[in-house]
Amino acid sequence: MSKKLEGKIALVTGGTSGIGLATAKRFVSEGAKVIITGRRKDVLDGAVKEIGPSATGVQADASNLADLDRLYAQIKEQHGRIDVLFANAGGGEFATIDKVTEEHFDKTFDTNVRGVFFTVQKALPLMHDGGAIVLNASIVSVKGMPAFGVYSATKAAVRSFARTWTNELKERQIRVNVVSPGPIDTPGVDGLAQDQEQAKQLKAGLASQVPLGRMGHPDEIAKAVVFLASDDSSFVAGIELFVDGGMVQV
Repeated sequence: MSKKLEGKIALVTGGTSGIGLATAKRFVSEGAKVIITGRRKDVLDGAVKEIGPSATGVQADASNLADLDRLYAQIKEQHGRIDVLFANAGGGEFATIDKVTEEHFDKTFDTNVRGVFFTVQKALPLMHDGGAIVLNASIVSVKGMPAFGVYSATKAAVRSFARTWTNELKERQIRVNVVSPGPIDTPGVDGLAQDQEQAKQLKAGLASQVPLGRMGHPDEIAKAVVFLASDDSSFVAGIELFVDGGMVQV
């Protein structure tokens, strides 16, 4: 049976843990050569080792344009092209409207909006015509979760980009789609809590809102990304695919 991404060159930003790492592993298992990025070299090196010989790592911050230029120069030299881009790097923190600082606002928008925009823009000269771009958003693009307003706005912006870019890139047959995870058991969720007990309560609270009765696993998002990145979704463009156990669907 042929692999879905056989011979493809794929870039995963923020590929050192959680959804990014799981997706990089899936891409490799489907035949792709994968480049992952991460900000911390030790963590990046560990992730590359975990993924295996079909992966390479480039230390880069997706919101730093000089880092992006260096990343794409290296990909051009080593591979000459990109077939699949998973713009995954992002993050957020809880803060109610009265507690949001300028620093919180700028940091969240820099990573989640500015970073995604320029990651895609600077990838385009290397993108293969007929390639696939998948953007990682979140169910909060449509759900008003208290204390997550700034993060939610960034994910709504990401969703909007996919619509515009689908039209702008149609002549090159580059498909742009969004995957929007529900609550997924990742280190990022743990990072939202002050301690282990609070993390446990947070996860239980999130799971209770999911019709399937549990949080999702990173690999469940990865499988959806593989679908959007492969020819299985050859007539799918501009969509937001919710992978959330039904949380915002029913």
